[in-house]
Amino acid sequence: MRPLGLIGNVNVDLILGPVAPWPQPGTEVMVAHDDLRVGGAAGNTALAWDALGLPFQFAANIGADHFGGWLAAAFPNHAPHWPVSPRRTTLSVGLTHPDGERTFFTTNGHLLDMTSEAMLQTLDAAALSEGFLLLCGGFVTDALASGYGKIFDWADAHGISVALDTGWPTQGWTPTARASARGWLARCKIALLNEIEATGLTETDSVDAAALALQKIMSPDAIVVVKRGPEGALALDAEGHTHRAPAKPVQVVDTIGAGDIFNAGFLAALARDLPLPECLRQGVAIASHAISTHPRQFAQPEQDLPV
Repeated sequence: MRPLGLIGNVNVDLILGPVAPWPQPGTEVMVAHDDLRVGGAAGNTALAWDALGLPFQFAANIGADHFGGWLAAAFPNHAPHWPVSPRRTTLSVGLTHPDGERTFFTTNGHLLDMTSEAMLQTLDAAALSEGFLLLCGGFVTDALASGYGKIFDWADAHGISVALDTGWPTQGWTPTARASARGWLARCKIALLNEIEATGLTETDSVDAAALALQKIMSPDAIVVVKRGPEGALALDAEGHTHRAPAKPVQVVDTIGAGDIFNAGFLAALARDLPLPECLRQGVAIASHAISTHPRQFAQPEQDLPV
């Protein structure tokens, strides 16, 4: 198996819901479901890799408060090497809605102090050689994203393939956000975007058109993956062939982090050099199971992925 690495945001998620319609100001709403858990794009992926028993490297940071210690305790094999920000821990409150959508309210907190230099100091480049490094949360980690170029140079120098999940820009797809994402993707081997991100970035009206547009931005040997929620996922390989994996219907508890968990399953399969359609299938299966279980689980026993 090829080595796996991860750089990105870990924060606290407080999930509440479902909420509909949107509450009037000054009112109180009772909800049926709540969950306080480790979150953030990188945190969700790391939890899935941990649950699957996979070895991986993980670079992140934490805040200097009780929640920072709580996050560190969730990753005892990685957190001792993480820098500690003097700020309070970033908190995301996620409100789920009956249609499966969600709304986030997120504080800046410790994520303001993530830098490329600090993250690279926590990783063993030689041990990641010929492997995959996932970058995620770029639009909520401005200081880190401003140093992505250093990470790309570092990865190129050590034969590491970078996978990028851009996430949704907090201000939407402005010209500046599009320029940033295009610049990042030009240096990546794998794009991992959801349907709305892909069509928004490329200003197209279909996932197939978006995948083609994304591949034109990237290197000739790049793989483009578009995550489609209940529709599964599709991938465009380096030869221009499109592969699709449907999602089986499930009873959804909450979809928060589904794309991050898909990333974990997809990259775990890719690290085993499995065919692209099987990588898609495993990513969809793990994400579907996670969003339909409470407490959240990352794989059914018969779907466990051997190391």
